[in-house]
Amino acid sequence: MPNKLFRRNLKSARLRWGSQLNAGAVEFLRAFTQEFQLSVGDGDILLLERGWYVTHSGLMRIARRNRCAGIHAAPVTTFCDPSAQRWAFEATVYKSRTCRGFVGYGDADPSNVSPLVHGAEMRVAETRAVNRALRKAYGIGICSVEEIGSFSEPSSSPASGKRLAPRPANGNGYGGPKVRDRLCQLIRQHQLDPTLVKAYATDFCAVKTLRDATREQVENFVEHLADWAEKDRNALLCQLNSYARPEAGAA
Repeated sequence: MPNKLFRRNLKSARLRWGSQLNAGAVEFLRAFTQEFQLSVGDGDILLLERGWYVTHSGLMRIARRNRCAGIHAAPVTTFCDPSAQRWAFEATVYKSRTCRGFVGYGDADPSNVSPLVHGAEMRVAETRAVNRALRKAYGIGICSVEEIGSFSEPSSSPASGKRLAPRPANGNGYGGPKVRDRLCQLIRQHQLDPTLVKAYATDFCAVKTLRDATREQVENFVEHLADWAEKDRNALLCQLNSYARPEAGAA
């Protein structure tokens, strides 16, 4: 199984990162695959500027595989300032029912997250704390991508206040075939989690369910998603992962 997974990982890595994948990166990928059984194709690990980073989804996969007993996260109110969008969280990972817990801390504010995720600092801080606790618990020696800032320059987007010009509305946006087809294509092209994309779209459109969104709202979201995925996929993954939630009573 590990050798088969490594071959798939190597193929996916070569397609995605090409010349960045030097001999050292390949050897690290081999060792990391054998030890933790993570998948490049599923977005568990990323190569950024010739360095490997684990993702929140990858850490959660490790936790589930090892039958993690639970994760608890709570804000550290002493270091939180909601008016300034400054948040700090403490997370504790319990590897078993008798485990005393592995603690990790995470913070986020407008100065240490991508401008594209401004407004989501609380979720980013929680994810960072959980990631650090998981890395301690399972001996993950590389940083998670959610714990770092963006490598890319900020770009304008609908999320930062800019809105696209209105388009003629024609019924519900979620049901429009062309819009839906393009959204599915973006998810496949950039290997995004459909469930997290749907959760983000609902939040972006400010509706209870995506079916309540207008066609214009969904078209704006799809344009925003396409622009973000092209210019700063790492920040987009961080935003999407902020909508992931551990299962009740387990990782």
